[in-house]
Amino acid sequence: YGFINTCLKSLVVEKYGEETWEKLRLQAGVQDSFLTFEVYKDEITMQLIDKACKILGIPADMVLREFGEYFFEFCKRSGYDHMLRTLGGNLYEFIENLDALHSYLSLSYQAILFLFVFPQEMNAPSFRVEKNEDGTMHLHYYSDRRGLCHIVPGIIGAAALDFFNIEISMEIVNQTEEEERTGKKEHIVFLVTQNPVFSYKERNQFSSSSQYLADSEKQIENQLNKEDLEKAKNTIRDIESSVCPVKKSHWKTIRGIITLGKGKLLRGFDPVYPKSLWIDTKTFCNGLPFHMVFDKELRVKQAGVSIQKIVPGLQTMGICLDHYFSIVHPEVPFTISSIQKFINSQFVFQTRREMMPESWKQRPMLELRGQMIWMESLQCMLYLCSPLLRTLHELEERQMHIADIAPHDVTRDLILLNQQRLAEMELSNQLERKKEELRILSKHLEEEKKKTEALLYAMLPQHVANQLKEGKRVEAGEFKECTILFSDVVTFTNICAQCEPIQIVLMLNSMYLRFDRLTTVHDVYKVETIGDAYMVVGGVPVPVPTHAERVANFALGMIIAAKGVQNPVSGNPIQIRVGIHTGPVLAGVVGEKMPRYCLFGDTVNIASRMESHGVPSKIHLSSSAYQCLKYKNFEMTERGEIEVKGKGKMHTYFLIRNKTATENEIMGRP
Repeated sequence: YGFINTCLKSLVVEKYGEETWEKLRLQAGVQDSFLTFEVYKDEITMQLIDKACKILGIPADMVLREFGEYFFEFCKRSGYDHMLRTLGGNLYEFIENLDALHSYLSLSYQAILFLFVFPQEMNAPSFRVEKNEDGTMHLHYYSDRRGLCHIVPGIIGAAALDFFNIEISMEIVNQTEEEERTGKKEHIVFLVTQNPVFSYKERNQFSSSSQYLADSEKQIENQLNKEDLEKAKNTIRDIESSVCPVKKSHWKTIRGIITLGKGKLLRGFDPVYPKSLWIDTKTFCNGLPFHMVFDKELRVKQAGVSIQKIVPGLQTMGICLDHYFSIVHPEVPFTISSIQKFINSQFVFQTRREMMPESWKQRPMLELRGQMIWMESLQCMLYLCSPLLRTLHELEERQMHIADIAPHDVTRDLILLNQQRLAEMELSNQLERKKEELRILSKHLEEEKKKTEALLYAMLPQHVANQLKEGKRVEAGEFKECTILFSDVVTFTNICAQCEPIQIVLMLNSMYLRFDRLTTVHDVYKVETIGDAYMVVGGVPVPVPTHAERVANFALGMIIAAKGVQNPVSGNPIQIRVGIHTGPVLAGVVGEKMPRYCLFGDTVNIASRMESHGVPSKIHLSSSAYQCLKYKNFEMTERGEIEVKGKGKMHTYFLIRNKTATENEIMGRP
């Protein structure tokens, strides 16, 4: 399910950042997000783990262990905290009930597992735990997914520390492959050693009270006052005489006193059994309609009435149970030794189609889920079970009714509650899918928005564009000093007369792409292009004191860049004229449809005259532009006084080079 992959993504993003996850998923070739209840292939998870090892430079066992620890926390945050906490009062009980938790979740969610979230038919891992005399445990882990066993220490270690305040060490003591019903399974045996974690205060308490355990029983006796002692003794005596006369030791009596007198059970519980079983066979078989008793040879000795009704063969006592049923979970051979080995697991039986009555052969097979209890005195196994049904639809498919299930059996409630739960889950799935669709649409919208903004900012200054987007009126602004540049292609009219239009377009596009890149390098604003004319300004729309230097460096770059553009007529590099002038301008937005940011004033006219009166492959400067660059490490030569159309005589100059900048720096090359 996507729950696992979502958890893995959350771990990478939280610990290593969004960029690492993006790199990881691209290398693994997987999508960015996963639906919680959607089934995904195992290969996706395996790929993500493999690429995580390579990108992070961490061994696979460490990645898996870290993932196990995080997965435990992720489950808690996802709403499974209380469910996990109530599995057992200690670590042994917790591990012992992991399979039972899976069984419940598979019933409720149609196959969400605790350790791995996979559908039931995909053979979930299984656990079996054994206590050792020295306080250690052997944890048996069975899985048909090889190489993932290192997740187990991460999960179990995190649960032990969080729920039971103990640190554990887990080492692999055996690793084999076993032939099971569905094929070969990896069987890993972990040795689990527990070490309690005490706080500083607790350590001091224990160190200063070395006789605590030895003196505890005396303290209990001293705490009981005489009145409570007598009352409790009389009560226990009454109970013993009414049930059965069982002689108890002194400390058993004290335990009873503590329980009855103070309401606190400080010692163990000893159950009281009747001398004989007060229930007849008929009542037992009717009251527990889904139960079976069988011996070591799997011969049926007893069966509940409902299971007899569904599987009539069970009415013949002594028939072999494995002729009529197969074990679905755990995946073990149908032998008494295998059942005893996994006796703490929940067992799921499924009826064999070939042994069912004709009326049942067209229906889905019935599954039973329940507990195995070994009866040592009878050398028989008791299977207390209920029909494994998730929904009313499954009940109808098997042509069964709620009445077929015993009134005390919670399966009745589970079916009805799960029907509602599944409806809620389907709604949740739909919402999650819609959410994912909206996320993708939002992402695409954001990408398109960026493209639109980039196009808009290419046409208008950013602050002006933002004002227009907000519906504000953009006021014209006066700039006391800026530097304007014009350029054009020499003999452009002749080139146009001798070439195809597409050749002209390709030539201009090649030239303008080079010029546009230079505007970014030198941070000048491109005002417009008209035909072969190219206009930029420095110091507008953002005033800067270095406007003249920026435009001058840009002009030097233009001359170099133009050498890389071919004249389609002659095949030689094109030549351009460049003119620069410095002075005041008025700037503002003109028009509503295709608005443009335009410059107005005599400065624009003079800059244009500098270009039109210029020399091919030269940068023509006005006297005001020259004054701005005079002490700025630029080499310039005097052209002298020339006649300028509409302006009379003007003293002008040529810009030769930047004395301190290299060609690569001018062109913005690395």
